[in-house]
Amino acid sequence: MTDQVEPVRSNSPELAAMSLPKLKEVASQLGIDGASKLKKDALVTAIADLQAANREAAKAEREARREARNAKKNSNRENSNNSGDNSDDSDDDGDVQDNGPRENDRGMSGRRDRGRDRNRGRDRNRDRGPREEREPVIGEDDVLVPVGGLVDIMDNYSFIRTGGYLPGPNDVYVSQQQVRKYGLRKGDVVTGQVRQAREGEQRQKYNPLITLETINGVTPDEARGRVEFGKLVPLYPQERLRLETEPNILTTRVIDLIAPIGKGQRGLIVSPPKAGKTMVLQSIANAITTNNPECHLMVVLVDERPEEVTDMQRSVKGEVIASTFDRPADDHTTIAELAIERAKRLVELGHDVVVLLDSITRLGRAYNIAAPASGRILSGGVDSAALYPPKKFFGAARNIEDGGSLTILATALVDTGSRMDEVIFEEFKGTGNMELILDRKMADKRIFPAVNVVASGTRKEEILMGTEELNIVWKLRRVLHALEPQAALELLLEKMKGTKSNVEFLMQIQKTTSGPNEG
Repeated sequence: MTDQVEPVRSNSPELAAMSLPKLKEVASQLGIDGASKLKKDALVTAIADLQAANREAAKAEREARREARNAKKNSNRENSNNSGDNSDDSDDDGDVQDNGPRENDRGMSGRRDRGRDRNRGRDRNRDRGPREEREPVIGEDDVLVPVGGLVDIMDNYSFIRTGGYLPGPNDVYVSQQQVRKYGLRKGDVVTGQVRQAREGEQRQKYNPLITLETINGVTPDEARGRVEFGKLVPLYPQERLRLETEPNILTTRVIDLIAPIGKGQRGLIVSPPKAGKTMVLQSIANAITTNNPECHLMVVLVDERPEEVTDMQRSVKGEVIASTFDRPADDHTTIAELAIERAKRLVELGHDVVVLLDSITRLGRAYNIAAPASGRILSGGVDSAALYPPKKFFGAARNIEDGGSLTILATALVDTGSRMDEVIFEEFKGTGNMELILDRKMADKRIFPAVNVVASGTRKEEILMGTEELNIVWKLRRVLHALEPQAALELLLEKMKGTKSNVEFLMQIQKTTSGPNEG
């Protein structure tokens, strides 16, 4: 034994070739005390000794098992011999030729029975299926630490994201058994407890969840009976989101007249580069937080510039979820999926949620990179499978019949010179029920908001507007439609600057247009 262990102890070529940090890592995994203070030679010796001891222990265990099996076989053989002798004694009068086949039959049937027993054992193991994960056990001396975050459920494992919408080092592992037991869904905000590591104990990569206390602010029992988002009945927007705040903020006043927004709207802000879409988004976000504080506002920025993310975080009071352009495409898709799932969970509870996405074109690009290739490539190099997830995101917007709504306003890039962007925009062109078209030529002339008032509009706007207001807006549209888009916007902005509110502006329009229209 000593001759076999000694070479491993002193001259292990694999261990000697390792670097010191790698040796320390191996030693810590093996549980060697004080590994960080040892020198390389001492580490090699300690690791080799431990490995040799483990091999000897495993060998001794194998020999013990073999001896136990042999002893069992011998005892079985003795029992069978004894039973054979007894049968011979009892069948003295029988013929030898008759007894032979009977013994053979008995031996064959015994082997068949043993085979059946083994097969039954295998079948029992098969029926058990995958081994069930055990629930964590709390000891008397365990210290529990409170945690909270977003539930992110993947195919075979789940985590609580404690640092935002992206994976982090302090995330908490949730077993599949806990997910099924409590009915957890992706996007749930939960609170619970994890066990604090004991002194000297090796820290796990992710702490497992020990106890679950709340799901979206209620107890797990109360959260169990909630309805799934896909089973909620969608309707056209019924309740209007008024965006008008101050007389000098014309962007929101124009949108209120030309393309009104309701709770549950699915709107597309079509914009070429440098047309002021970011300013439009900020104006809409601030108007919603001012006029509709009951709405939960989420601003999702995908593949965006870092300085614009900072600007949005400082200028908007809502929740800003961002993944800048220097991050991989997987991060863009991860935050978008988790953000929309979070919005769905809030709608299931009856809340009104508004999601502003900038931009759905960049989200489509990210899925085109991150999604597995389907083999069907559209013009512009767009994989056909890459367009489904952004459509699923955008299609989640709806007004719910018995309370709650999910409003999504997404920007779409056009005139970028990219065929891919054109293909993505064409896929989303008819999916929204509200469109706000921005014009680059007006923005170049510093006419803001650079809205094409002729092409912009909302479907079923008669549901959101009163009868009198609707008639005046239609009169206004007929006047503007007779002009070029730029002249129409300039006329509209000039008249609006002379009034303090949209109500005053519409009354003025009614007075000036009533005579000619009636004639």
